[in-house]
Amino acid sequence: MKLTVLGAGCWGLTLAWLLTENFDDVTVWGRDRDITEELSKNKHCSKPLEVQLADKVEITSDLKSAIDNADIILLVVATSGIRPVCEQLKQAGIKDSQILVNASKGIELSSLMRMSEVIKDVLPNQTVAVLSGPTLAKEVLQGKPTAACVACEDLKVAEFVQKKCTVTSKFRLYTNPDVIGVELGGSLKNVIAIASGFAHEMGLGDNCTGSLLTRGMAEIVRVSLKLGAKPSTLYGLSGIGDLIATCSSPMSRNYTVGAMLGKGKKIDDILAELGSVAEGVKTSKAICDLAKKLDIEVPVSSAIYEAVYTDITPTQILDKLMNRKLKAEESYI
Repeated sequence: MKLTVLGAGCWGLTLAWLLTENFDDVTVWGRDRDITEELSKNKHCSKPLEVQLADKVEITSDLKSAIDNADIILLVVATSGIRPVCEQLKQAGIKDSQILVNASKGIELSSLMRMSEVIKDVLPNQTVAVLSGPTLAKEVLQGKPTAACVACEDLKVAEFVQKKCTVTSKFRLYTNPDVIGVELGGSLKNVIAIASGFAHEMGLGDNCTGSLLTRGMAEIVRVSLKLGAKPSTLYGLSGIGDLIATCSSPMSRNYTVGAMLGKGKKIDDILAELGSVAEGVKTSKAICDLAKKLDIEVPVSSAIYEAVYTDITPTQILDKLMNRKLKAEESYI
């Protein structure tokens, strides 16, 4: 049984490390510029997280050999890279029967497509599943337990991935047929995580954080239901579970972006300092575009979009959110 991980970033290397013992062969593919000499020779990565892979893990920039005979292919690249990598997979001869599991959380800005939609747009007959949940890479590497879900319209595929990728006492997977809900919950919560880091840095208190998470979740639900998600999914692991973890931890890159915005730093400087992708930055624009298209209000996400893309001050953002027109609290249950 062979596992291939496409993407040599934090989460890709973490998944390769986590799942090594579940497979006979494990291959990690990355672009030449993403594979350091340290990783290639010593199977070791020190930045931004320290990961030591087993000797049996193969590191390569040859996509064709990486996917050859792979039973499960984990797609763990930045969302902006999903379409081009899928184009490369087509050229490399990926088979329709090979299970392509997307583990990247975001929305394609140009099309407003979910990642599985992007994959299907390029590889229409591909077997596709989605992996999402509260999975902070550093905690996974520390051996701390978590749970996530595998979503696929074909439950037999989801059950296969569940069985092969569950790690006893460390990584518990649940199946879910609601691909839309799982993807949107995992993607849109990144924007609320930026808001949470912002509030923490400004010292606004736990009441404010609780309010932000609740109202942020309301936005996620509003948009997701309109797009066909099931409410139960959004209150599951890939929705509120991921929201709680990401909005509570400085280990989250999106939370860190919010904290830096709260200090008054500009987004270009923040991303340069961070040195890695924070999907919530682009997703803040995507959710605002989606909301406009669907005629839905998303005030928290809109405030984060302004914080990222305009010169609005932290104090002005807070004033805008707190002094909006009064309204009733909606219910989705």
